[in-house]
Amino acid sequence: MNKFWIMVVHTYLSKIKSKSFIITTLVMALVLFGISNISTIIEAFNKDEEAKSFAVLDETNEYYTMFENNLVASGVPIEVEKSTLSESELDEQVLAEEIDGVIILQVDQNQQPTATVKTLSMTDSQIFTQIEQVLQQTKLELGRVQLGLDSNELNELFTPVELNKVALEDNAKSEEELNQARGLVYVLLFVIYISVIMYASMIATEVAIEKSSRVMEILISSVSPVKQMFAKLIGIGLVSLTQMIVILVVGYAAIKSQINDINTMTGGALGFSEIPTLTFVYAGIYFILGYFLYATLAAFLGSLVSRIEDVQQLIAPMIFLIIAAFMIAMFGLTNPETSFITISSYIPFFTPMIMFLRVGMLNIPPWEIGLSIAILLVSITVLAIFGARVYKGGVLIYGKSSSFKDLKRALMMSKDK
Repeated sequence: MNKFWIMVVHTYLSKIKSKSFIITTLVMALVLFGISNISTIIEAFNKDEEAKSFAVLDETNEYYTMFENNLVASGVPIEVEKSTLSESELDEQVLAEEIDGVIILQVDQNQQPTATVKTLSMTDSQIFTQIEQVLQQTKLELGRVQLGLDSNELNELFTPVELNKVALEDNAKSEEELNQARGLVYVLLFVIYISVIMYASMIATEVAIEKSSRVMEILISSVSPVKQMFAKLIGIGLVSLTQMIVILVVGYAAIKSQINDINTMTGGALGFSEIPTLTFVYAGIYFILGYFLYATLAAFLGSLVSRIEDVQQLIAPMIFLIIAAFMIAMFGLTNPETSFITISSYIPFFTPMIMFLRVGMLNIPPWEIGLSIAILLVSITVLAIFGARVYKGGVLIYGKSSSFKDLKRALMMSKDK
């Protein structure tokens, strides 16, 4: 057992001290920090930019003043000036970059305001969106005047209707609880998806590296292949936890001052204050079980490979399983009660994501949760027993990989040992 833990510690320390781990962690932390503060970063680059200058050609001879007032009220960084020049002359000014663009105010066949916007290129779509919003506001203002309504009456007309939602099921989740549960599920789905792809691939690659360098032949003389496999699973699992903790701490520090704003923007989905503690416990359980399920699969697949370049080809089906589970879970976020989602939640390779989705968003009986955990534990045990046998023989298979045909060869070699 001492040799087993020595291998666990060695795997863990060698990984966290490696340049790839340090660089990956720093890059992911910086990306997360950048995404969390993207609006601040954009404002920092844009604050010194001058407002766009547009000439306005008012062919209606009556809408310019209202359009300008709405533009100023909207706070859009566009400066306009009414022009008496011809359209062709204004086009030449745009081409000469004397002005940024031309806005031609017109009316359609129903005598409603419309406009043509001319710029050097179509790349700045935000400009067109902003002008369209101001024009829409101008149209509403004209309609209000024509109908003889005041501003309060118009605002009242466009006030969203109130819809009271009532769930009659016992212990049904409230809308706030459901939003927060959906947020937690969404976050965990991404954590499981990214973790499994990154760290399961790391396990398979680690085994392939040792085989390609013939280190495996030295290791199996002192430590059994089975102990090696589980030492790698636990060691790299600890590496993944270390990296995730670092990233989560950086992420929390980055958004700490914006939590209230983010919570408001997401409709309370990231508040998590209404989520029962037991749901977080289930999140940890399904994450750990999902990791070991896919990590065990990756370990024995990696043992069949003699060259590092063959790793991705052999673990591709495993990656497709993860992607399929993720896509099904994304569909389930909007409709978690469908039969398709219920059935999928009992398929072992889908269970970590999809059953947690159901646990987080629905009130399902405890026996269903227990059954799903039992299915995962049995699947991991069967996969570990089978994987250990494959690993035991697979680590001694060298030469060009013949994909899953090597499974039979590995099993035969494990019996001979």
